[in-house]
Amino acid sequence: MPSPTPSSGGPRSDVGRWGGNPWQPPTTPSPEPEPEPDRRSRRGGRSFWARCCGCCSCRNTEDDDWGPERRGDRGARGSGSRSRRPDSRGSDSRRPGSRGSAVNAAGDGTIREGMLVVTGVDLLSSRSDQNRREHHTDEFEYDELILRRGQPFHMVLFLSRPYESSDHVTLELCIGNNPEVGKGTHVIIPVGKGGSGGWKAQVTKSSGQNLNLRVHTSPNAIIGKFQFTIRTRCEAGEFQLPFDPHNEIYILFNPWCPEDIVYVDHEDWRQEYVLNESGRIYYGTEAQIGERTWNYGQFDHGVLDACLYILDRRGMPYGGRGDPVSVSRVISAMVNSLDDNGVLIGNWSGDYSRGTNPSAWVGSVEILLSYLRTGNSVPFGQCWVFAGVTTTVLRCLGLATRTVTNFNSAHDTDTSLTMDIYFDENMKPLEHLNHDSVWNFHVWNDCWMKRPDLPSGFDGWQVVDATPQETSSGIFCCGPCSVQSIKNGLVYMKYDTPFIFAEVNSDKVYWQRQDDGSFKIVYVEEKAIGSLIITKAVGSNMREDITHTYKHPEGSEAERKAVETAAAHGSKPNVYATRDSAEDVAVQVEAQDAVMGQDLTVCVVLTNRGSSPRTVKLHLYLSVTFYTGVTGSVFKESKKEVVLAPGASERVTMPVAYKEYRVHLVDQGAMLLNVSGHVKENGQVLAKQHTFRLRTPDLSLTLLGAAVVGQECEVQIVFKNPLPVTLTNVVFRLEGSGLQRPKILNVGDIGGNETVTLRQTFVPVRPGPRQLIASLDSPQLSQVHGVIQVDVAPAAGGGAFSDTRGNSRSGETIPMASRGGA
Repeated sequence: MPSPTPSSGGPRSDVGRWGGNPWQPPTTPSPEPEPEPDRRSRRGGRSFWARCCGCCSCRNTEDDDWGPERRGDRGARGSGSRSRRPDSRGSDSRRPGSRGSAVNAAGDGTIREGMLVVTGVDLLSSRSDQNRREHHTDEFEYDELILRRGQPFHMVLFLSRPYESSDHVTLELCIGNNPEVGKGTHVIIPVGKGGSGGWKAQVTKSSGQNLNLRVHTSPNAIIGKFQFTIRTRCEAGEFQLPFDPHNEIYILFNPWCPEDIVYVDHEDWRQEYVLNESGRIYYGTEAQIGERTWNYGQFDHGVLDACLYILDRRGMPYGGRGDPVSVSRVISAMVNSLDDNGVLIGNWSGDYSRGTNPSAWVGSVEILLSYLRTGNSVPFGQCWVFAGVTTTVLRCLGLATRTVTNFNSAHDTDTSLTMDIYFDENMKPLEHLNHDSVWNFHVWNDCWMKRPDLPSGFDGWQVVDATPQETSSGIFCCGPCSVQSIKNGLVYMKYDTPFIFAEVNSDKVYWQRQDDGSFKIVYVEEKAIGSLIITKAVGSNMREDITHTYKHPEGSEAERKAVETAAAHGSKPNVYATRDSAEDVAVQVEAQDAVMGQDLTVCVVLTNRGSSPRTVKLHLYLSVTFYTGVTGSVFKESKKEVVLAPGASERVTMPVAYKEYRVHLVDQGAMLLNVSGHVKENGQVLAKQHTFRLRTPDLSLTLLGAAVVGQECEVQIVFKNPLPVTLTNVVFRLEGSGLQRPKILNVGDIGGNETVTLRQTFVPVRPGPRQLIASLDSPQLSQVHGVIQVDVAPAAGGGAFSDTRGNSRSGETIPMASRGGA
C-alpha cells in the first residue's frame, strides 16, 4: 500500500498517531482534519469505484445510481424506518404509477368490471410472523418485512374477486433511481411460471378472494430496500397496485443459505457473528489485556437505515450491492471520514474537546444514528471504535463478522515488511528516522465469505479494516483480504495483503548507525510483531486465541518461509542477508501490575547463557506512549553496569512514583520502557522495548429489581475515583440493545478518591438476555467502563413492546444519590 506523504495539516500530521511524529505536550492540539468537500476534483474526476474496483471504472456515465448523495436529499434525514429519503428508499417517486390510485393499462385509473384488482397485501412482516422468524430477522425493531436472500417467504393477496387459472399475476421489486432488469435492480416475478436468477413465486392456497403465495428470492440478490408492487392481467384489462411505503421490503445477505457466498456452515457461529448484539473488544498490551463490552446494536430501530445510507452516501452502484466483497470494501472506506465524509472522524491527538473521547463510546448505535440524522461525520474514533461500528454494519447487512485485536501490531510505512527502528552509535533512538511504529494493539474485523475473485483456497475469513492508516488505490480503506493469504505470505493477493501481513507477521529490525554513517543490523526480534491475535469466543465472554489462523507457529519452517517470501516482494528483499548474530546475554522485562494513581516499579532481568563472565552496560529509558507507538520524551532513566557470572541472572529495578509520571500521561495511561545495552567482552548489542499500561477501575452496575418488557427498571452505578485529584466535567454513557437507547449523563465533578453512586431507570423493549453497558469519561481519567447482564422477562401475554421513552441523546445533569470518601 502506498503511503500518503506527510504534510502539514494532512491526514498523517496527527500527533499520537504516526511514527516519526514523537509526542510533545501540545499547546493547542487539533483533531484529525476533515477532508475537503470535493476530493474527487483533485483526482481528475476519478471516482471511488474507478480507484477501488477496476470492473466499475468503465461504468455508463448515464447511470443515475452512480453519483454520491445529492445535496438536495440531505434535508430529509430521519432515524426511523419511516424516513423517506430517495437514496435510502431506493425508489424514484417520479416513476409513473408509483404513487396514487390504482391504474389500468391505459393509466387513467378506471377499474372495469371483471378486472383482477389487488385490494390489499399482507407481507406477514410483523416480528412474530412466520417470515421474520424463519429469516432470523425478528429481532429488528422494524415493522417492515426484512428478508435474507436465497430463502422463500410468504404473502397473502386480497383480491376483488376469486383468483382464476387464466389470471396473470406478476410481482415486481425495484431499487434505485433507474431500475433495470439487466442490473438486478428491477425484478419481475410471474406467479406460477418461474422467474430468472432464482426468483420465482407459486400459489400455495386460493380461498375465496384471498391468494396465498410462496416467493423465492435469488441467493445473489442485491441487498437493500426495495419497493414492491403487483400487476395483474386478465381479459377485462390490466391492473397495477400502487407503491406503498408500508410494503417496502428489505433484503439482506443470508449466511443460512448454502447458495449465498456468505454462507456459514456452523449454527453457533451464525448465532455469535450475525445475531449477537453485543461483544467484547480487547485492548492494552499482550501482558496486560484489557477488555470492554461493546453494544453493536445491529437490530436497533434506525440502524439498518443508517447502514444502507452509508452505501447510498458513497454512491455505490445498486447493481454491485449483491457482492459482499464490494460491499465490505465500501464499508471499510465509509466508516472513516477521510476521502468521503464517512461515519467517524479519527482523532489521536488527545484533545477531544470538539467531540467525544473515543474511550467514552459504549456502542455503535449513537454513532450511526447521529450520522443518519445529520449526514455529518461523528467526532471522534480510534481503531476499536472504527472496528465496533464496522461489526455493527456488516452484521446488520447479514455478513458474519467478528472484532479482532492484534497485539504488537506493526505499521509498516515503506512496504519493507519489517519494522525498522534506527539508533545512533550509542543506541539512542533516532526518532526522525523511525517512521514505522508498533501499536500496542490494533483492532480490525474478520468477515466470512467466499472469494470468487481469487483462486481457490482463499475463502473463509477476510480482514476488513476501517481505521484510516494507509491508502489503498488512493483511498483510505483496507480489505477484504483473505486470512489464508496473510498466513502464507502471499502478499500479491488482493486486497492490501502486504500491509496486513506486516501488521501481524513481520520482524522488528534494530539498525545502528556506524562511524562512517552507514547502518548495520544489530538485532532482529522475530517474535515481537503480531504476538497475540484474539477475539471473543463463540457462545461465551471468554477470549479466543486465533493467532494460528493468521500465522504458522513462530519459529517453524513454514513461518520463516512465509515471512521471507513476503519480504522478497517488499522494498528491501535482502534485509536478512545483513544479519549478525552473537547472543549469549538475554534480556527480559518482567510485567508488573501497575495501577493508575499509584507508584510502580519496572524490572529488567539479565541472563548470561554463555560459559564466560559478561559485563553489561545497561540503559533504561521510560516515557509515556500513545497506544499507536508514538512516544513522548523520556521522563526517567537509569544507567547501570552489571557483571554476570556464567549461567547467572540479575534483576535491575527502577521505581517510578505517581508524581513523576502524572503530568506526562496521555491516552490510556500507557508507558514505554526502552532497554539498551552493550556487552563489553563480545560487542553484543542488547535492545528491547516493553510497553505496559496503568490499570483503571471498572464501573460497578447493580440491577435493582426484576426486568420485564414494558416495565420500568432501575440500575445503580457505583464508581470510586482512583486519583487523588478532582475529576472535572464527568460524563457517563449508558446503552444496551433492547434495554436503553444511548443516553448521556452529565454528573459534574468527582473529588479525589471520592466514591459516587447514581441510579437510572430504563424500560426494556425486548425479552431475553441483554447487556447494559456504561462508561465514564473526564479530562483527567478515561477508559472506565462496566457492564451487567439483564435477563428480561416477556411482558404479560407475551410479545415485544415498542417503546419510545428513554431515547434522549442530549446530555442531562444527574445528581448523585450518594457520595463517600476513600
